[in-house]
Amino acid sequence: MQLQPKIYELLHKRGITTEIQIEEFLSDKPQKTYDPFLLLNMEAGVDLILSSIEEDEKICIYGDYDADGITSTAVLMEVLSNLTQNLIYYIPSRFEEGYGLNCAALDKIKAAGTDLVITVDCGSVSCAEVEYAKDIGLKILVTDHHTVTDKVADCLVINPMQPGCSYPFKHLAGVGVAFKLAQAIAAETGLPKTIVNRTLDLVGVGTIGDIVPLVDENRTLAKYGIRSLNLTQRPGLSKLMEGVSLQKGTVSSENVSYIIVPHLNASGRMKDARIAANLMMACDEASVSEGVKTLISCNQERKRMQRETFMQCCAIAETQYAKDRFLVIDLEDAHEGITGIVAGKLKETYHKPAILVTPTQNDCLKGTGRCIEGVNLYELLKENEALFERFGGHAAACGFTMKREHLDTLRNNLNCAMDAVFAEKPELMTASICADLSLEAADVTLQLVSELQKLAPFGCANPQPTIRIRLMPAAVRKMGSENQYTKFTGVMEDGRELQCVIFKDAKTYDTLLQKGCRLTVIGTLESQQWNGRQYLQLMVLHAEE
Repeated sequence: MQLQPKIYELLHKRGITTEIQIEEFLSDKPQKTYDPFLLLNMEAGVDLILSSIEEDEKICIYGDYDADGITSTAVLMEVLSNLTQNLIYYIPSRFEEGYGLNCAALDKIKAAGTDLVITVDCGSVSCAEVEYAKDIGLKILVTDHHTVTDKVADCLVINPMQPGCSYPFKHLAGVGVAFKLAQAIAAETGLPKTIVNRTLDLVGVGTIGDIVPLVDENRTLAKYGIRSLNLTQRPGLSKLMEGVSLQKGTVSSENVSYIIVPHLNASGRMKDARIAANLMMACDEASVSEGVKTLISCNQERKRMQRETFMQCCAIAETQYAKDRFLVIDLEDAHEGITGIVAGKLKETYHKPAILVTPTQNDCLKGTGRCIEGVNLYELLKENEALFERFGGHAAACGFTMKREHLDTLRNNLNCAMDAVFAEKPELMTASICADLSLEAADVTLQLVSELQKLAPFGCANPQPTIRIRLMPAAVRKMGSENQYTKFTGVMEDGRELQCVIFKDAKTYDTLLQKGCRLTVIGTLESQQWNGRQYLQLMVLHAEE
């Protein structure tokens, strides 16, 4: 494979070194996928499902209210509907029930005549809830992908992260595990592969949306998923893309991450995740149109509330907790559906771990947190486990419920812990932007950008490549409704011009750009078209003399 030397340099930095690895990574038709029966309990899980279908028992798919859970639910509903019509699904309310299995939901599911519950994207450590399900006469199969650090539920569990599972790739999304289950069911029953493969559009959306590493088998699923999405005949996805001005055939992983997934998530954040789930499974034009309209409305409302809550949190952070190294902000009236996003924006803005807590029932607080790179949030919370009624999460994000009386103790403990972390690793205190490649002016070509795009889809563990280059800023001007963005012409050392745009924190670079001195800039290189002319543009992330 003939590539420019800079592309090989980048691939090697990302651990893709052999010719076979490079060919697979860049292939339009990747082959890296594994036998679903390598997943622990897969054979027994398939047998349980098929025996239930043979007995004409009612099956309930129990999902989650985010894009991964929604698409996982839709995948199994679609595939299993080719074998039985005795099928329902249940997605808990973010506000009334919270994440995962809960006993009240299991009561409702049992009352609906269900015999077998199949979870997707949840359930691995729901030990008490699984025991309750068995007590009330439900059979249960858990499919999940979350880290298992505690005791595993006492039932059949299909999860590549569980102890004893030798599946070659550990980082499937929930929808990836659901897809592997669908593959195994098809293999056992003789269902045509086309029935399973028709769900790849959903698999691509869920995999990209759950921010799992886009390497190995996930890269295969994401690539075929995006291709399937661009050809999809699924009415709900087609109409949603049309409604948010995405042109089928040109949809990228970035479009999935920043447009499609937020709209799916918005239903669970603002109203009910079943709106999005129904849309993914709907066929009639009226319900599809209404579903898309509702998702767009939910997302607009989500953005409005998110913006207001973020500004409120910034004011609190800067007046009450400016010296804290771990932001723990309590809000009396924040909408629970947007606290996780706001915590993430606070983390990015102040480069500190951030948790938002809001009131819930029985004088308790519900917390949602996000963490900076290099700090394990789950471990910090685990050290305070005695303060929580329940908690869960991973290195970068968490959720918990606690008594209000413990809030000050938690805030103090987390700040003490961060003091110790920063004392040992002071470099974590400063957000740093590193470039993947250092380029000379001669390296900056449309051909290079074309070859960089071969590394897509971009996402977790395979971010869009950043480049560093020297240039002289000229023709600086402001953009945006509030002049919040900056555009300028960067004159490279060979005299060629490179269009540059700064979106994030653009005002902080105003003085530097006006000095008229040569700068080192870091950003992502893209090609743009205007009036039939193709040109290069740099999305600037950092600039310095």
